[in-house]
Parts: sequence; C-alpha cells; structure tokens
Amino acid sequence: MQRRSILRAAAGLAVAASIGLTAAPGFAQDKKYTVALIPGLTTDAFYITMRKGAQAAADALGVNLVFQGAPEFNPVVQVPVLDATIARKPDAILIAPTDKTQLVEPLRKANEAGIAVITVDTFIGTGQYQTGKGDADFPLAYIASDNVLGGRMAARALATAIGDAGGKVYVSNVKPGISTTDQREAGFKAEMKENFPKITVLDTQFNDNDANKAASQLQAVYARNSDLKGVFGANLFSALGAGNGVQQAGQTGNIKVVAFDAPGSIVDNIQSGLVDAAIAQHPAEIGYYGVVSAYAHLTGQSIPTNIGTGFTVINKANVSDPNVAKYVYSE
Repeated sequence: MQRRSILRAAAGLAVAASIGLTAAPGFAQDKKYTVALIPGLTTDAFYITMRKGAQAAADALGVNLVFQGAPEFNPVVQVPVLDATIARKPDAILIAPTDKTQLVEPLRKANEAGIAVITVDTFIGTGQYQTGKGDADFPLAYIASDNVLGGRMAARALATAIGDAGGKVYVSNVKPGISTTDQREAGFKAEMKENFPKITVLDTQFNDNDANKAASQLQAVYARNSDLKGVFGANLFSALGAGNGVQQAGQTGNIKVVAFDAPGSIVDNIQSGLVDAAIAQHPAEIGYYGVVSAYAHLTGQSIPTNIGTGFTVINKANVSDPNVAKYVYSE
C-alpha cells in the first residue's frame, strides 16, 4: 500500500474516529504490528479520547494497540512506564512526553532499540525532527494541534468576552518546560500584545496541575487586582481550578474564564456560565493519525515529520450544536 493511500484513508476516517470511533474495514498485511500509546496521564479526558481514536485506526489497520501510562503528568512516573514498554519491544511507540528535556534520553533508548518513536500532543527538544541537528531530532514525527495558534484563539475569545473596555487578565498554567502549555501561553501573550492593547496580562500563575491550587491562585490574584477581568486556563486542571476560584470569590460572570480543552466538565461549566469558552482540540484525530503514521512507517512508507490537527471553539451559543458537541472529549 502506498503512503498516499494510507494517509488518504486516514483523512477520510479521522472524522469518523472523532465522532463515532467506528473501525473501518481492515487492510491486508503480512505481519501484525504492535503499537504502544503512552499518554501524558491516563485519567485526562483528552488522552482517553486520543486512545479511542488510536484504537479505531488500530482496528482498521489490524494493529495491536497497547495503552499504558501513569496517573499523573510527571516525568518521574512516566519514565518507568516508558522503560517497561521498551522492554516489551513493540514495533512503535506513540508518546506524549511530559517534559521536553527530561524525556530525551529515555526516548533515545527506544530509538536505539529499533523501536519507531512518534510524539503526540507534546514533543521533545524543539519538536523539529529528522533534521540532523540537535540531540532530540530522532523521533519520526510530531502529531498535535498548533498550540501557539490555540493560545491566540484563547486570547481572542477572552478579549471578546471582556469587551472593548479591556482590563487585567492572567494565564493559569501548569509549570514551565511542558511544550504544549508553554506554546499556548506564548501564543496567548503574543495575541494580546499585538491586537488587544487595552488588556494587561499579569504574571502567569503556575499550579503544578493542581486544580485546588489554581483556585487559590485566582482568589489571590483577584485580592491584589480588584479590576481583574479574565483568566486563561492553559490546560484542563488550570481552567477547572480558575473557574472554581471565580465562583468561590463570588465573581461568576464578572471574571471571564477561557479554557483549553473540552471534557464534559468544562462544557457543563460553559452551560452554567462559569466558563465563557473552551478551545477544543481534536484528540481522537491525533491518536488516529499516530497509529496510521506508525503503520505507514512500519510498512516501508515515508511519513511527514509534522502533522497538525484542528480546533473547535465551544461557547454558550453553540454548545448544543451537534456539529460542535461531537468534539467534547470522552470521560
């Protein structure tokens, strides 16, 4: 099967994967390959949805998919999972690295063992692979949303929610060193600086993926800035925590919240008015393209080094639209 045929099949079926996750008729192959998917953490609806997309592709292609991860987004717990996976000698590993530096050497072990490495959602190094430059260019591909663009979209959504008067906002983020959330913050700040001069972006608050900490930080920032108008939660737990903090401060509707990612819990908050908008990625498509790309490589085809997927903005005006609701993540 030619690369073009494989990727055309992926393009046609990825939408089905993101909606119904129904497998297509299988492709004939001489060997049954094993692909391991290691998420950033196993309990996040984003990665649960990614797994469903990956499984749909695996079913379509006759691939054995193994899903193994840790319950928290932390390189200390992810590396042992990776080491155990390498020991099982799968044909390919799809992984969302939990740190762009600390996962380089552990992933190099997989590469040196002859296991194809593709990063999904997050990346190592700069995310520019197969360049012959740097010590982190060995993965075959990076498959993800354009997180800088997603951050810019969040800035536009928050600016619209705040209105022409402007005001103060800040980013609730996890911690420095995570490729995706670093990029979302950068895109958000760049968009605000370039296009919304009436909005002042305060110092970023890092919550270590702890929603309770994010809620406390929101209340502390509001205590110092009574004119706070909004917050961008750069990932699920940041957004949930910020929203809870707004509610606890008695400022629901006054302090606007824009979330990145769209599980059911965030959508519930949109419907209640606690969150104004969510930037929904398409994680099922990321998982689907990951398995298809691994299969293409294993069957002797070349693959792109960078594959991007889209976004859908969910707000109160469109949350009930079936064409939008299909992008709400599984939980």
